[in-house]
Amino acid sequence: MIKVEHLTKRYGNFTAVNDLSFEIEEGHVYGFLGPNGAGKSTTMNIMTGCLSATEGHVRIGGHDIFDEPDKAKKLMGYLPEQPPLYMNETPLEYLKFVGEAKGIKGRELAGQIKTVVERTRLEDVQNRLISKLSKGYRQRVGIAQALLGNPGVIILDEPTVGLDPIQIIEIRDLIKQLGQEHTVILSSHILSEVQAICEKVLIIVRGKLAAFDEPGNLEKLLTASNTVSFVAEAKVWEIEEILQEIEAVSDWQIKNPEDGRVRVDVRIDSGEANDICRSIFLAFAEKKRALLELTKKGANLEDVFIELTEGESEVAD
Repeated sequence: MIKVEHLTKRYGNFTAVNDLSFEIEEGHVYGFLGPNGAGKSTTMNIMTGCLSATEGHVRIGGHDIFDEPDKAKKLMGYLPEQPPLYMNETPLEYLKFVGEAKGIKGRELAGQIKTVVERTRLEDVQNRLISKLSKGYRQRVGIAQALLGNPGVIILDEPTVGLDPIQIIEIRDLIKQLGQEHTVILSSHILSEVQAICEKVLIIVRGKLAAFDEPGNLEKLLTASNTVSFVAEAKVWEIEEILQEIEAVSDWQIKNPEDGRVRVDVRIDSGEANDICRSIFLAFAEKKRALLELTKKGANLEDVFIELTEGESEVAD
């Protein structure tokens, strides 16, 4: 659906996007991540035809965004971080304007407006001024305009920024629904949001692709892929002595020893977490020391992001 090949964007001596290549398949929800200044917004602006590239190509459905912009843009709907809304219009008036700008007319436009209003649940506010709507409803209007023309690709830049928790849940549910019929590319700083919505994740660092896979696969590849945490009724030296006797355990961190209870995090670099939990339990039982808690904690997308981007300074994108 989307093919990015050797994409590069330079501003003088600064390279915002550096020989970036990836391919987006049809029918998935993709998360687009990176620290501030990594080149996310620059890449998205190039993909949507809002910005030129220094080198490389972007093809949407086989159409080059630079050589065939009209054909390529018809296949995309775009919601920038700041939705381009006209506050003195109603959602219906605004959608009519956007639809006509996209070349949709007459009965076809009326039918599409009705459809996108229903899909984004704007029926109750469709005749109210946009200036009177909550930010959550304004985001819905922004998504509705991106859906006009029934594009195969929907690109959403920070669609839930500034929303309250209820509005965030509603927009997330809407994005999941869109992913059933469209290819959705979602840029967000909320990693839990990406993990909850996206089927695949792209992470870029310094304008280069650092990772591209399903969230679960990225978590498995993380260096500190698992941690076993436990609370024991024992002295610190007794815990260290017991752990030293367990072959699969080589690295641990002791936290907040107080009232005879000690919390310990054991890092697992290899081996099965369940087997290590069993070894810890049996080792403490043999020494007649009580374990009050014993849990295994897998890595999440936030851990992956931190490991890949650690040490990156924030620069202007």
